[in-house]
Amino acid sequence: MSIRIGIAGYGNLGRGVECAVRQNPDMELKAVFTRRDPASVSILTEGVPVYPMDKAAEMENEIDVLILCGGSATDLPVQTPAMAAHFNVVDSFDTHARIPEHFDAVNQAAKASGKVAVISAGWDPGMFSLNRLYANAILPDGKDYTFWGKGVSQGHSDAIRRIEGVQDARQYTIPVEAAVEAVRAGKNPELSTREKHTRLCYVVAKEGADKARIENEIKTMPNYFSDYDTTVHFISQEELDRDHKGLPHGGCVIRSGKTGWNGEHHHVVEYSLKLDSNPEFTSSVIVACARAAARMQQEGQTGCKTMFDIPPAYLSPKSGEELRRTLL
Repeated sequence: MSIRIGIAGYGNLGRGVECAVRQNPDMELKAVFTRRDPASVSILTEGVPVYPMDKAAEMENEIDVLILCGGSATDLPVQTPAMAAHFNVVDSFDTHARIPEHFDAVNQAAKASGKVAVISAGWDPGMFSLNRLYANAILPDGKDYTFWGKGVSQGHSDAIRRIEGVQDARQYTIPVEAAVEAVRAGKNPELSTREKHTRLCYVVAKEGADKARIENEIKTMPNYFSDYDTTVHFISQEELDRDHKGLPHGGCVIRSGKTGWNGEHHHVVEYSLKLDSNPEFTSSVIVACARAAARMQQEGQTGCKTMFDIPPAYLSPKSGEELRRTLL
C-alpha cells in the first residue's frame, strides 16, 4: 500500500518534496496545502488538489504523513506542533540552538495525538548529524570539524536583501582550503570562525544606492558576516540571474581521532556532500524520513523523533532481506 503524502507549503522545498515523491514508487502525493490562494499555485503532479492551509486538518484520515516545508524562524515552531495533533509529520527545522525546545513542543503534541513526528530532517541537521554521531561513537578520543560550502546560503542572502538599497543578492559560504587540509592531515588545529569559512557576496544595488554604505553594513552585520572575512562584489541583475540562479551547497564532516593503548594510531573519518540543489537534496532526505515515520507509527510508536532515533532500514523501501543481500 502506498504511503499517502501531503505537502504543507509549496516553495523550493515543497517542489523538491513533490519531485522526490515521484521517485519513490511506494508513495503517492495526495494534496498540497498553501497559505497563498490555491488557484494561484500550479504544481507538477497532475490530478492532485491544492487546498488552503487551514483545511489540512480536515484531511487527517486521507494522509499518512504530512511534510512541512515552512521556514524554521517563524513557521515550523508553530506549524509542526499544530499539525502533529492531526498527522504523522516531518519537518526540516534547522535552527540548531533551538532544536531541544522544538523537540519538546512537538513531542508533547505527537504523544497526545498518538502520532510520530520527525523533526530536523535534512543534511545539517540530519545526515551530517548522523555522521558526527557515528564517528564520535567509534573514535571517542578525537575532535569534530564541520565545513559548509561552497554553496549559496539562503538565510544570509535574505539578510543582505533586507539592507536598504539592495535589489537582489546571493551569498556563498566557502571553506578555507588550508583549514580543511590541516584537518584531513590529522593536525587537529584549533580553528576560529574566521579561519574556517569565508563569505562571498554578489549584490545588485538599486539605482543611486550608496554602495560603500551597503558594503560596510554587510561586513559589519553581527551573527552573519562580522566574524568572517567577507568579499562583496556589485553586479547587475542580469549577471546575477545568469550566473547565480542555482542553489548549490554541500560540505563535509570530519572527525580526527586516535586509537591504541597510548593513542599511537591516527584515523580520519570524512563524509562529504556536493549538491546541485540544496532544497531538492534536503527534500529527498525528508521523504525517506516520511517512510520511516509511517513505519514507526504502524508499529505503535508515538512522539517526536530525530534521525538519531530512526533505524537505518526504516528509511529504505527495500525489505530487510533485500538490504542484507544487496547493501550489507
